[in-house]
Amino acid sequence: MRKIISQMMISLDGFIEGLNQELNWHHVDDEYHKYTEEMLYSVDAILYGRKTYQHMKNFWPTEFAIEKFPAIAERMNNLPKIVFSSTLNDVDWNDTTLIKEKVNDYLMELKQQPGKDLVILGSSDFVSFLTNINLVDEYQVIVNPVILGGGKPYFKNITDCKLLKLVRAKVFKSGNVLLCYQIARVTPQTKTDSK
Repeated sequence: MRKIISQMMISLDGFIEGLNQELNWHHVDDEYHKYTEEMLYSVDAILYGRKTYQHMKNFWPTEFAIEKFPAIAERMNNLPKIVFSSTLNDVDWNDTTLIKEKVNDYLMELKQQPGKDLVILGSSDFVSFLTNINLVDEYQVIVNPVILGGGKPYFKNITDCKLLKLVRAKVFKSGNVLLCYQIARVTPQTKTDSK
């Protein structure tokens, strides 16, 4: 069965963007671009929530992106993309499918199909939703050597404890650390009385 992988850049204090939605703290260099290219060749499709999809479709097809990051832009523009949104009405980026309902059923069917794994880029709200219904199989977290002090967290409103096992780690020369975790066990949270 294919895995659904969440790939996310985060700060040491767990944020995916700063207080003003800034991303200029991301440490990206040739080594990171090589990792990204390899990751994109290991998957068959990219999954997005609405906001990340709109951000990516406004960047990767541009002349700037194609000239500056040709190998990554080729994969980003040509891989099948699936956007999960109840508010979008159409999608216009090359090879993109819009899913508006029955997300669980669609993803379970997609995971059963033959092929390579599926990756979610960014899309923290979507990742939190899928985490709550136990559909994320692996988290590839790139921890950047920065403390933001606030911003948007990777996860929010998670309903159960997810015990993880580390399956791979890599230290980049920039100070970034890639941590790859898979689900080991899900433990329902219990409410305790505070008497």
